Amino acid sequence: MDRITEQPSLYRDLETKRIEEITASINAEDRKVALAIEASLPQLNRLIGRITEALRAGGRLFYLGAGSGGRLSVLDVIELPTTYGIERGRFNVVLAGGIEHLAEAPEEKEDEPEAGWLELQACGVSSRDVVVGVSASGTTPFVLGGLTRCRSHGIPTGCLVSNPGTPIAAQADYPVEVITGPEFITGSTRMKCGTMQKMVFDMISTTVMIQLGRVKDNRMVNVMLINEKITDRAVRMLMEFAGMSSYEEASRVLHEQGSVQRALDHLAARG
Repeated sequence: MDRITEQPSLYRDLETKRIEEITASINAEDRKVALAIEASLPQLNRLIGRITEALRAGGRLFYLGAGSGGRLSVLDVIELPTTYGIERGRFNVVLAGGIEHLAEAPEEKEDEPEAGWLELQACGVSSRDVVVGVSASGTTPFVLGGLTRCRSHGIPTGCLVSNPGTPIAAQADYPVEVITGPEFITGSTRMKCGTMQKMVFDMISTTVMIQLGRVKDNRMVNVMLINEKITDRAVRMLMEFAGMSSYEEASRVLHEQGSVQRALDHLAARG
């Protein structure tokens, strides 16, 4: 396989560059990320379709990852119950070293090929679920071992990698290969690869939530009322959708029902 993620940077003698030169060069590289994702949209669409199908049938999504990509998947997943009101445990992350050690980054754990599968087993993973391996290189043993065992047990698999023809992609039913090219700092896949991973996680979760009916028009109608800012936004959302003129009445109904969507359903049932 061609390890594009390890190829030398296109930029030399960085220690001699001015701030303006460095930031302009990083920005130039970052502009390539969206184009790389665009080239992989057909693969990504197939993966999203399979995840949506699994969640509609009561299954779950597991991201299986290590390093920057694994940690970025954690950041995406922890936002979803608040933003979309989806039950905790529908989107999950199995991270090398454990989520509880997120800030410590025990990178050596990614070299344990059986650890990912053991963690997935502890979560009761089954053929109803989808497991998506996240690895910039496409070779991480923690991810590769987990996907290999999943596939042998009939569990649907996907992946997000940044090199072509990787062992991890070979073990994925729904591989997504986004080739972002050499990094600005040679081998530092927290940069373009990390930017790409964040963008793709956003696309997966947002699209799946829309497909599952957690969005109305372009609004977060299932958002949890966790603070004053969000609650005020939800009250005004309800007023708009329900044609209500009284902020106080909309606030009362919203708090009684717990979300904009449930409030709208309640008002529709009441006639």
